[in-house]
Amino acid sequence: MVGAGYVGLVSGACFSEFGADVVCVDNDQARIERLARGEIPIFEPGLEDLVRANVDSGRLTFTADMRSSVAGADAVFIAVGTPARRGDGHADLSYVYAAVRDIADAITGYTVVVTKSTVPVGTGREVARIIRERNGDADFDVCSNPEFLREGSAINDFMRPDRIIVGAESKRARDVMRRLYSPLFLIETPVLFTSLETAELIKYACNSFLATKIPLINAMPDPPATAGA
Repeated sequence: MVGAGYVGLVSGACFSEFGADVVCVDNDQARIERLARGEIPIFEPGLEDLVRANVDSGRLTFTADMRSSVAGADAVFIAVGTPARRGDGHADLSYVYAAVRDIADAITGYTVVVTKSTVPVGTGREVARIIRERNGDADFDVCSNPEFLREGSAINDFMRPDRIIVGAESKRARDVMRRLYSPLFLIETPVLFTSLETAELIKYACNSFLATKIPLINAMPDPPATAGA
């Protein structure tokens, strides 16, 4: 899991709870040291206990060493920030592409590179292009697996989602993603496989739909007071 921020830390802890061996990588050495001491830099109910349990089990570790973490991994998730750029408001993908270049240099064996960050449509194709250009011998696929986590209920959202969206265009990539999410099959969670672009668009469509609900409910008039109340 590249990025030990909100999405990366919650996702990494939850995947390790599913039974996967997870390494969370971050270039913020101070953050890594805090996590290694059991100090959680964000507030999310239940996260501290979840992290501690999986660190104690040996399934969850933290490091700043990208190369050793990516080498031999079945899947590498990119969960870094994509803040709006000053001036034009477009998503700043510099952190994503910097992570992709480091991943490309470290890949050994077949690897699924998964974008979990919120990224514009077409980013997955650019990720693949960068990896091919950087490491022509890399054996990889690129997937899009957007997150739908709400602050305050992120662990439940990950563990009991109403759907999982995976943009994957090869059987090998789909098989890897099915194995990662296999515990959710026990509760019959729908796993929807799409193209890269469709998965990226679904995330933006969901965000846009949620954004429309706020002004809508704010525009609703208050009900009249009940007589005699």
